[in-house]
Amino acid sequence: MHIQGKTVRLWTKTQTGTDAFNAPTYKWTYEDVDNVLIGEPTPEEQTNEMSLTGRSIAYTLGIPKGDTHDWENQIVEFFNEKFRTFGIPVQGIEVNLPRHMPWHKKVKCERYE
Repeated sequence: MHIQGKTVRLWTKTQTGTDAFNAPTYKWTYEDVDNVLIGEPTPEEQTNEMSLTGRSIAYTLGIPKGDTHDWENQIVEFFNEKFRTFGIPVQGIEVNLPRHMPWHKKVKCERYE
């Protein structure tokens, strides 16, 4: 059985300057990231996260090996919906993971809209 990830759209906010009140101004850009594994959290993960942070995990994303994007507190889009990643991504050591497993990082996300 071959598992294949999906393409997700990763939105990134970049500061472009400041406004008249010296508040930062931003520009949103996106990039499509291929082969992202989209999984459902276990009931235990959902309960623990809700107890610890008050947040509800909608999905857990498996990020492909070699990916260098910043996944912390970003907007991601898949299944025609937007989600916000939260928490620090959990990363495995690539060389210690089986070659047939193309993902090395785990990211939690919650519904955004």
